[in-house]
Amino acid sequence: MADETTNPVTHHEKSDVPVRTLLWFVVIFLVFAAITHVILYGMYKLYVHQFNQEPPPPRTAMRVPAAVPETPRLQPFPEKGTLPIATTPVIDMVKMHADEQQALDNPGWLDKGKGRVRIPIARAKELVVQRGMAVNGGGQ
Repeated sequence: MADETTNPVTHHEKSDVPVRTLLWFVVIFLVFAAITHVILYGMYKLYVHQFNQEPPPPRTAMRVPAAVPETPRLQPFPEKGTLPIATTPVIDMVKMHADEQQALDNPGWLDKGKGRVRIPIARAKELVVQRGMAVNGGGQ
């Protein structure tokens, strides 16, 4: 006599999830992850070894100058409460602006051999207003 709670027509569906394929996927994934970590660890050790070695020579054709100034090679900034040093970046900038202003405000020779002169900017503006702008002939 058959058990009344069991239906012989119904049974476990064997084609839903292929368990063997799923297990193979997990195994292959774990092996691939382990190999990847071993390779990354090897690369890390290689980079640490390269970093700790002497640096390679520079890949440039420039030579080190014969007379390298003593360190520090930067211009010093004056400290609070001390007199300014003769060559600080601030003093150099002020001197540069003064030289530029002097060149704009005073006449001078640019090239004496060719007869080229520099005129003050105010005078140059007056001449442009009086004579009008020079027009280029379009290369004719």
